Amino acid sequence: MRRTVLIVAVVAALAAAGTAALLVNILERKQEARNPFYRVEQLTDETVDPAVWGRNFPMQYDDYKRTVDQVRTRYGGSEATQRTPTQADPRSVVAQSRLEEDPRLKTIWNGYAFAKDFREERGHAYMLDDQTYTERQQVTKQPGTCMQCHASVYTIYKKLGEGDLIKGFEKMNQMPYAEARKLVEHPVACIDCHDPATMQLRVTRPGFMEGIRALKASEGRADYDVNRDATRQEMRAYVCGQCHVEYYFKGPEKRLTYPWSKGLKVEQITAYYDEVGHKDFTHAQSGAPALKAQHPEFEMWNMGIHARSGVACADCHMPYKREGALKISDHHVRSPLLNIQRACQTCHKWPEAELKARVETIQERVYGMRNQAMDAVVELITDIEAAQKAGVAEADLTVARAAQRHAQFYLDFVEAENSTGFHAPGEAQRILRDSINFSRKGQLALRQMKVAQAAKP
Repeated sequence: MRRTVLIVAVVAALAAAGTAALLVNILERKQEARNPFYRVEQLTDETVDPAVWGRNFPMQYDDYKRTVDQVRTRYGGSEATQRTPTQADPRSVVAQSRLEEDPRLKTIWNGYAFAKDFREERGHAYMLDDQTYTERQQVTKQPGTCMQCHASVYTIYKKLGEGDLIKGFEKMNQMPYAEARKLVEHPVACIDCHDPATMQLRVTRPGFMEGIRALKASEGRADYDVNRDATRQEMRAYVCGQCHVEYYFKGPEKRLTYPWSKGLKVEQITAYYDEVGHKDFTHAQSGAPALKAQHPEFEMWNMGIHARSGVACADCHMPYKREGALKISDHHVRSPLLNIQRACQTCHKWPEAELKARVETIQERVYGMRNQAMDAVVELITDIEAAQKAGVAEADLTVARAAQRHAQFYLDFVEAENSTGFHAPGEAQRILRDSINFSRKGQLALRQMKVAQAAKP
């Protein structure tokens, strides 16, 4: 009997100790959750260095530093390619050349700087250096406008504008790139997306502020202020859309402008460019007034099922994760295919292999049609060049050149968008279909002209 009582007492004591330990742990975790960070540094609107922010937010900063990773997926990402550093370009590692992977791109961009150097995308850690040292800098004199998307410029804009963000933006736009580059030190940093006092998301890029205002106005909503009117979930897409967009440099002042006043669809953007008479370059072989798409991820995402379902960029590229009692957003920005468990399986309850296979099937189909559209544009360029050599009058080439302009831009809208169609599969296929149609219409116009000339007495 005594032994039984002793055993019961020991078990009860252990249970009590375990319960006490559990309660203490719960209390500690609750306390930890109440204090999501420790204010080691006093952050201000002039604190640019992300390492300083990292003293208050070490977990997020550790993730941010991991954007140096170079991991390739089947249809995107970059492999580390070794190169010998030079005084002009100190990089020892770069991404592989897209021009070497697909020489047709050289034909499509003939006469433009992208035909000289165009590489696979790398992480945010490289965005400033890769812009600084690209060989495109040797082909054309780029303006300071480029800094909006390749550097942490918020505080620089404020300084240049003596406190006025827009005035500083306008001043940097007109600087030569080399001069503007001396003013910046970091790629995109914490201050570019977060208010240092509240940590709330915010838009700091004037180009996006003006672009989204024009877009909302086209939808009947006047005087839209993104930092005042956007919801928190919208901001989880808008802070990414500050840079992952289509844009152009407007006028001699090189003002960075998002062509959204008619809408975000490729045909609406093309109509805008046609209306204002914008061209990025004159094609060296065909003489067509050509356009070059940038990286319209925001526009394409808006056309897809995830946007319609309220899923923002950060939900997939910076998904939430648990660190102890804390729920934080993963600042190791990367392809969701490299983080399927957190990025996809939160909503899609299927095995990782199944989800990856579904994504790659979508991308494979888009990539196949992309190749058909690429061939069609190259064939049209070849036909226009042949017509010029045959002595066809410039006026008679107008229709074919306009077809090339549209076919090429539509193709590039998908080619330059870094999801290989996944952000909006149906839209990507539609755009590539129309690109092929433009190319064939251009070729048909040349053939009809040739038949008409042959029929003349």
